Amino acid sequence: MSIELRPEWRRFKYRGKTLEELLNMQLDEFVQLLPARQRRSLQRGLTPAQRKLIAKIRALRRAGKTDVMLKTHVRDLVILPEMVGMTIAVYNGKEFVPVRIVPEMIGHRLGEFSHTTKIVHHGEPGLKASRSSLHIAAKG
Repeated sequence: MSIELRPEWRRFKYRGKTLEELLNMQLDEFVQLLPARQRRSLQRGLTPAQRKLIAKIRALRRAGKTDVMLKTHVRDLVILPEMVGMTIAVYNGKEFVPVRIVPEMIGHRLGEFSHTTKIVHHGEPGLKASRSSLHIAAKG
């Protein structure tokens, strides 16, 4: 599996292993480096949706197409080293948010980078409000 390693990615290390070493590892060896929750999740096995997404990623890697954006609803998949360099559009409940996978994301989940809520910015009466709230009785 060949991934174009950027110069800044060559210095990256995860648990003392370089990105090249992580790419050459078997999945079972890599799983042992992960924190407990991610390790247990992968040891239990992948869901059918997760398997389908990983199969698509591997097919694109074999074809040498890393600039294609995959759309997915799978938010609970742990990011693996073979995903580095891909752009995956993750659904947040309203829209697909493009997530560019970089080495620092390894071990996290896809959903962590596609937030489902926004910060609420409340306005003042009369600003971007309905016509009825324009006329508020003065406090006396």
